Amino acid sequence: MMYDRGVAATGLDDILAAAGCGKSQLYHYFADKSELVRAVIDRQLELILEYQPGIYETRSWAGLRRWADQILREHDDQGGPYACPLGSMAAELKNDPAYRPGLDAAFRRWEEPLAQGLAAMRARGQLRPQADPERLARTAIAALQGGMLLARVHDDKQLLADAVDVALLAIRSKAARRRAVGEAPMPDRP
Repeated sequence: MMYDRGVAATGLDDILAAAGCGKSQLYHYFADKSELVRAVIDRQLELILEYQPGIYETRSWAGLRRWADQILREHDDQGGPYACPLGSMAAELKNDPAYRPGLDAAFRRWEEPLAQGLAAMRARGQLRPQADPERLARTAIAALQGGMLLARVHDDKQLLADAVDVALLAIRSKAARRRAVGEAPMPDRP
């Protein structure tokens, strides 16, 4: 309901009616609506990571491509393009100091497996030593968010595909330069 209507437009009475439970049950688990919203943010992240198991296998160029293709298939298979429920909530709640820490933590947890994969690639010499895996992961998720938003607004899944490809190109731009046999190493650009 919060995804479809928005957090502000979803009242506790609406939630209780949809869940078929009473206020005492709700307040047994959540002190107030803000605590419920934080639980919804956490649940949305869990669902995102369930739909993107390939994010845990992004330790190579091929793994990055498989993750990207998995995202694009999800939008094709389900009749997308879809907005990201976490991104939608973030857009609505970004100015509320009660939710910003939870949203920040959720996005960081989403970026973490991607950053770990990129760090493994850097450790193997596939990325330049100066490449920042956390920044690259954050940039990739930002491109994904923007791609989903514009694909939905324009009803054009190709915009999502293009955004994902641009994110992968940004990562590829940090690839370690391969040397010819006997060639002196070239200093990496910052």
